[in-house]
Amino acid sequence: MSAPALEAYFLVGPTAVGKSSVAQWIAEHHDYDILSADSMVVYRGMGIGTAKPGVAERARVRFSGLDLTPPDKAFSAWDYRQQALEALAASAAQGRRTLIVGGSGLYIKSLTDGLAPGAGASPEIRQHWTGIVKAEGVEPLQKALRDQNPALYESLADKQNPRRLIRALEQAASGCAPRSATWKEARSAASVPLVGLTMPAAELRVRVESRVAAMYRAGLVDEVRRLLNDYPNLSETARQAIGYAEAMDLIHGRCSRDEAMARTVTRTLQLAKRQKTWFRGQARVEWVEIGPGMEIADVAKRVLEHGRHYGPTKIAE
Repeated sequence: MSAPALEAYFLVGPTAVGKSSVAQWIAEHHDYDILSADSMVVYRGMGIGTAKPGVAERARVRFSGLDLTPPDKAFSAWDYRQQALEALAASAAQGRRTLIVGGSGLYIKSLTDGLAPGAGASPEIRQHWTGIVKAEGVEPLQKALRDQNPALYESLADKQNPRRLIRALEQAASGCAPRSATWKEARSAASVPLVGLTMPAAELRVRVESRVAAMYRAGLVDEVRRLLNDYPNLSETARQAIGYAEAMDLIHGRCSRDEAMARTVTRTLQLAKRQKTWFRGQARVEWVEIGPGMEIADVAKRVLEHGRHYGPTKIAE
């Protein structure tokens, strides 16, 4: 007898909008497990700069999707999906509900839409395109991906990012995405929209500035020093992570503390804009706008109302 289909609730949206706080409230008050769908919190040793849940939060809620790999190893959406499915199955076996929380679109997609067999990383393809990037820039990658898989190309939030282009070319070679439709079109008939959080740009900027300042007060620079000492050969993804790249520049004397913080704010806001654009263009999302004076509990209750109305989303096999 086959195992029952997996299902979960989703909470998506741009970085710094407050997803983690809302999810924590829901999990604590309504007994959910939380599965992170964030491509940075998978790395061990990277806690402060990724706003990873702390010891106190983890003591009150069962988390998965955190600390899955050392930061000197490559980690793909395929790797994430395999570990996420294991976590979802474990929760389901105990009769528990899971809330999947994050802003990494490809991680979300890997669960709602699936990835084809063979969609794991290809060292040969990666080496080939990495050499082309170094010699010619990103344009040949963009053209190749448009030719091979236009839908996958259009789904990219940042079409100038060589790492994402190379990863997409790996996926295109494995046939892991439809050629004739975007994810939004493929999911347009889905009965359950995801729920997302959003807020006005001015308020988000204030939140990001406050978060970056808090990270520096909490010891981000010391965390990066330890990271560089423990992992001399950081993966490119970890090395370029928002906050970490700027702290490394500060450590190596390439910028001042104020400049590092300002660049981190700018990059975070740029990421938030790309994430919001990606979700609006590539997914079916019902948005909850966080207005002035709304408390975490107020937002959480609206997210719960969405879940009660639509029920959980089926996880793609």
